[in-house]
Amino acid sequence: MPLDRRTLLAAGALMPLAVRPGLAEDSLLLRKIPSSGESLPAIGIGTSRRYEVEPTPDKIAPLREAVERFMALGGRVIDTAPSYGTAEDVLGKILPEGGLREKIFLASKVSERGKDGLAQIERSFKRMNVTNIDLIAVHNLVDVETNLATLRELKRQGRIRYVGVTVWVDSQFADLEAVMKREALDFIQVNYAIDSRAAAERILPLAKDRGMAAMINVPFGRDRLFGAVKGKPIPDWAAAFGCANWAQFFLKYVLANEAVTCPIPGMAKVAYVEENVGAARGRLPDATERKKMETYIDAV
Repeated sequence: MPLDRRTLLAAGALMPLAVRPGLAEDSLLLRKIPSSGESLPAIGIGTSRRYEVEPTPDKIAPLREAVERFMALGGRVIDTAPSYGTAEDVLGKILPEGGLREKIFLASKVSERGKDGLAQIERSFKRMNVTNIDLIAVHNLVDVETNLATLRELKRQGRIRYVGVTVWVDSQFADLEAVMKREALDFIQVNYAIDSRAAAERILPLAKDRGMAAMINVPFGRDRLFGAVKGKPIPDWAAAFGCANWAQFFLKYVLANEAVTCPIPGMAKVAYVEENVGAARGRLPDATERKKMETYIDAV
């Protein structure tokens, strides 16, 4: 993570776990997958960039520690993709240990066209050393009809449990909306953050209406938000809804939208896991507080 976030974390990094902000014993927020009723903890790990390391023991060790701490705090969801460099290979080293695979809700993607899509999916199974994947989504709507047909056949076979589609920029929203209206999907994945709110206008309401779970990527704007608040203290009034740091401020804003199932920020260190998971504990900001949060960030 960039230096500015390390600086923001430094004040709490040496505190004992029992008193570290955001680690209260409150229950972790759960959100249901509409198509099945299954509940998921409302915070997940995204592996883009952070887990794209050489899959050697020394490089994997801190990532394994992060995953283990995430699980210990009640997390379950890990999202990856074959296009995320070595991330699937890294997970293939981590998941078999300590029975982690049986506890994790594992999500990946497909981004090749035609028959190459199935071949890519088969490689994902091998790279992650798994026999089943909970969710596979069509990445960036690539060859969406062919790939959805492939995923539905894998679901019929019991090799995956859920299907979906993903986007990551606003310019894809019109195409995403069209797919959501014509297809029965278990999940969508979409970009949404306190300073990038367009998904809340049509996409997230449509997901709610259509009974689709919504994963949220880039909830920190690829660290854009941390850069904006660098050197600034979190507002005192944010303590009213349990924010102990900026990461929780940004994530609680996203989670306060009831159509959101699970944001998936990158978490490559134990300290980041503890900070981010804390956003799914305690109460969330109400509508008035969310507007105040928007106004504050818009002025930064």
